[in-house]
Amino acid sequence: MEAVLAHLRTAIERGEYAVGDKLPSEAELCRTLEVSRPVLREALRALQTMGLTVSKTGKGTFVVASTVEDPTFGDYAASDLLEVRRHVEIPVAGYAALRRTPENLDHLAHLLDRMERETDTTAWVAMDTLFHLAVAEAAQNPVFRRVIEEIRDALARQSAFLNELGGRREQSNREHRAIVEALVDGSEVDAAEAMAHHLDRVKTTLTDIVRPGHTSTTTEGGRER
Repeated sequence: MEAVLAHLRTAIERGEYAVGDKLPSEAELCRTLEVSRPVLREALRALQTMGLTVSKTGKGTFVVASTVEDPTFGDYAASDLLEVRRHVEIPVAGYAALRRTPENLDHLAHLLDRMERETDTTAWVAMDTLFHLAVAEAAQNPVFRRVIEEIRDALARQSAFLNELGGRREQSNREHRAIVEALVDGSEVDAAEAMAHHLDRVKTTLTDIVRPGHTSTTTEGGRER
């Protein structure tokens, strides 16, 4: 899938498929690229997430941009999602370290164990969103949980994107483990730092996928410049 995505993305960026052009049919692309339809469809979904194409039911896939700017996950742009996550989830992790109950820790430990054993990406992604909800619940403030619930679909889409294209699963498991260990220790500082590291790695992987070879400079507010 990564090879198919790279091929199509390069063709769009080089102008072989210009903005407004319709991509060849799925059947034609499968024959040309010698891949199965499920593999092709994964690559087409990734192109759409990157903002390069749109799919029109009954009409096909059309190019809408020649370069990747800001992927969209559900209703939210990646840059907006990452900015909000830094301002919400980092302090939430700190509160969770101070307020977590034994039940919260048991639930998080159980989730971690399941995630570390899971090999199916779809199932892992579902548990990834549950993990972040569980950390918010451990902060004992229902507003925090409601915020994470609001972006839950976007988190799942982003997680699937990063795992399919960036191989993030094992690294994420280690980062999640560090967060839970800080919660167990009751360390507000360590929990906040562990969550900040996790979100930094998410941003780095996303940037590497969207703009290979790009080195970002982060402003004080967490935005790239």
